Amino acid sequence: MPAPAGRPSAVYLFGTCLLDLFLPEAGLDAVTLIEREGVAVHYPPEQSCCGQPAYSSGHPDEAREVARAQLALFPEPWPIVVPSGSCAGMMKHHYPTLFAKDPARQTAAEKLSARIYEFTQFLVEVLNFQPEDVGGECTVVLHTSCSARREMGVHLTGRRLLGDLAHVTVAQQDHESESCGFGGTFSVKQPEISAAMVEDKVKALKASGAERVVSADCGCLMNILGHAAWKDQQEGRSTPSLPGEHIATFLLRRTAKENGEEEAKTLSY
Repeated sequence: MPAPAGRPSAVYLFGTCLLDLFLPEAGLDAVTLIEREGVAVHYPPEQSCCGQPAYSSGHPDEAREVARAQLALFPEPWPIVVPSGSCAGMMKHHYPTLFAKDPARQTAAEKLSARIYEFTQFLVEVLNFQPEDVGGECTVVLHTSCSARREMGVHLTGRRLLGDLAHVTVAQQDHESESCGFGGTFSVKQPEISAAMVEDKVKALKASGAERVVSADCGCLMNILGHAAWKDQQEGRSTPSLPGEHIATFLLRRTAKENGEEEAKTLSY
């Protein structure tokens, strides 16, 4: 997808349900990173779900109703930054299909779709994000959701962002492209299969030798860290065997220019 002509003066943030409800600090950190690059961030408060849970569960009518509510929330021609590959994939690739029998809304969906950027993609391809790494030496492992990898291709931009940090080593996990087992409603409908998949994923992440896992997808992160914490509890560990965080939080912490910048900027929103 071609980048906007020149650096935009402003963007919209589509926060996603999981980010809003479970990891709001990651959303604030994403805002801080973008605004630190001189780009204003606008967050329409009426936004809700992208509709992907209903869509991927075979309920297109319900997904269409949810998607319809989002179409009018981003009237300015600014990029729409989404800190989740699966939600970005839904809005970019499936919104036009949802409204195939509704020409007026299909046109609106296509125009909105053309402005969708996943967060790491926006940093790399639009902002040419190249901050100074002020953190100490560390090793991390990247996990990218299936939709982010296969629909948006943003495992490449995530890897680029981490690889450009001077003091960060990016470890390689075995079976990197395999799912963590979350899959939205899949983990609810098929809990035994999902649990087996996330157990395999956590083992692979730990075996990489990384100190922590980083991901741009909240659903995967919650599933992986939740299972790792449960295993720690079962095995009597008092400290996390697999810490992790959203890539926005990791990048902000690594690139804060002064002590306290991260905390001060986060509290200002």
